[in-house]
Amino acid sequence: MTRLFIVCLSLATLLFPIFAIADDHLYRGDEHMMMTPEQLRWGPVASMGEGAEIAFIEGDISQSEPFTFRLRMEDGYRILPHVHPAYERVTVLQGTLHFAHGREFDMGQTRELPVGSVAIMPPGDPMFGYAEGETVIQLHGTGPWGIEYINPEDDPRNR
Repeated sequence: MTRLFIVCLSLATLLFPIFAIADDHLYRGDEHMMMTPEQLRWGPVASMGEGAEIAFIEGDISQSEPFTFRLRMEDGYRILPHVHPAYERVTVLQGTLHFAHGREFDMGQTRELPVGSVAIMPPGDPMFGYAEGETVIQLHGTGPWGIEYINPEDDPRNR
């Protein structure tokens, strides 16, 4: 678990530049916040590589506080097997997310999650998936939060 926490903190450090760019639009819990999709600031996500973008909405994933962000993935984007140090709560907003539990990527094992679907995965539970069509998912939870790939060679931060 200590290694997972270190990986989480490393992820937060790698994502800090993206987080800092959007910081003026992040909700901090001090008043009402309303935002339209056009107001989201999309940027690259170091832990996922090309074909995926992230837009932070609230919170600091490196801290013990609530967070919300969206991921936008191009058609066919593969989410390679990985784990998270805290609960992952996902809502599919656009496209179709195919998702499964497991340590090996196997498209045939995924479950189709169309728009409106939700998924909740516990900490340390290995998972993988892929996007069908341009897919947007919203993730929320409580930090600290990060990602650790089952196979370190799958991690774009190691390239």
